[in-house]
Amino acid sequence: MKKGKITITITIGLVILILTAVIFLQFKTINQTDITALENMREDELRTEISNFKQKIAEISGQLDETNAKISEYQEAIASNEQASDLLVQELDQQNNIIGKNAVKGSGVVITLTDTRAQKITAEDLRELVNELKIDGAEAISINGQRIVYDSYIVDIGNTFIRINGVESIVSPYVVKAIGDPTYLESGLSKKQYGYIDSKLEEGKDVTLTRQDNIVIEKYNGDLNMEYAN
Repeated sequence: MKKGKITITITIGLVILILTAVIFLQFKTINQTDITALENMREDELRTEISNFKQKIAEISGQLDETNAKISEYQEAIASNEQASDLLVQELDQQNNIIGKNAVKGSGVVITLTDTRAQKITAEDLRELVNELKIDGAEAISINGQRIVYDSYIVDIGNTFIRINGVESIVSPYVVKAIGDPTYLESGLSKKQYGYIDSKLEEGKDVTLTRQDNIVIEKYNGDLNMEYAN
């Protein structure tokens, strides 16, 4: 019995670490919002964006409250090995979906970016798109089959290709899949003036967006490390 409780206690610690990482990612995404674009918006557009940010912050605060409630639930359930085990298995599976350790399937959007003679897609274009998708509520994202997780980085390698997560080198066309509410994702990317798609088209870049059902995003195969967390 004592050994079982120790195992469950360790597992609870892992769940709490995952939940904390997810909340941190949400706040990090809001901090990466393009301030320059906000400064250039008209007053009515700015009011709309401020309202959206307030809603997103409220959602994150709600998630934090839910996390605290779950931690309390785990602490109460630790007295019952059977009850705690069932609870933790379900929670771990859900959190693994969020952080990228499970393959996931669902509705969403697919954005395709293609080099043209005049303009080449850059790592910055992809980073900007990923941040916009996160703000718009994407639950899972991949680029050319590479899962994007909380510590993913996207960089240009010379003028030849783009590297993701330090291992995957990709070239045009760049197919970005995002699972989430298709209406919300599409409207966020298709805003008139300062929207992602319109701004890229104005730059002479080739960008298309389609809604799709049954999008499959594979799991992340690398190691998920938190650099400063012990």
